[in-house]
Amino acid sequence: MKATPGPQKVLGYTRRMRQGRGSLAKLFWVIVLGGALLYAVVAVLDPWSLHIGGRWTPFLTWRGSGKLVAKGGSTYPLYVSFFPSSHSSQLRMDGLRPTGGLQGSAWLCTSRNVTQRLTLSGTIYGGWRSTEGSLMSFRLLEPKIIDVGQGQGFFDLFGRWHGQTLVMDDRGNRGSPFRSGLKIEHASVTLDWGSYSDFKAVCAGKADYPDHR
Repeated sequence: MKATPGPQKVLGYTRRMRQGRGSLAKLFWVIVLGGALLYAVVAVLDPWSLHIGGRWTPFLTWRGSGKLVAKGGSTYPLYVSFFPSSHSSQLRMDGLRPTGGLQGSAWLCTSRNVTQRLTLSGTIYGGWRSTEGSLMSFRLLEPKIIDVGQGQGFFDLFGRWHGQTLVMDDRGNRGSPFRSGLKIEHASVTLDWGSYSDFKAVCAGKADYPDHR
């Protein structure tokens, strides 16, 4: 016959279960409090991140898309998503001092249902409590999966917020061609709030942006 566990073994097992639950509860609260502290620090140092593009952005992130127009009139749907970063340029631009860094991701639709993922870094100039009237710079860089010394394509965009719209162009800056051979030159774009699914629909040819884009 199978021996029945004694009272001491049952009590020991119960005690260990309670200790395990207690440790998990402590870990949970440490994570919650740590996240709340980080959120508070970002909100104090970068209050503009709570009011990006004329809207309430409690998750400190803005995402939007538009039709990028390049050399020769070529058009490419572009989607960007960004949030505050501790890294930024230390130089002034257009007489404005840098007030925060940017980081995130972007996707460029190079042909129907084909997208090029890009990493986004940049700086906000002149914005403090909100982004209204501020200047933003983006560098959109082709990522490396494995660094074997290959080149990275990129292009730059600069622009100002006008309410909920970010109007940008490359100011004639020369970028670098992507590994696919595509090079973005003389670029301009008007970005409006929107979802990644909206961008994908445009890239698939199932929808289009309003004329002002």
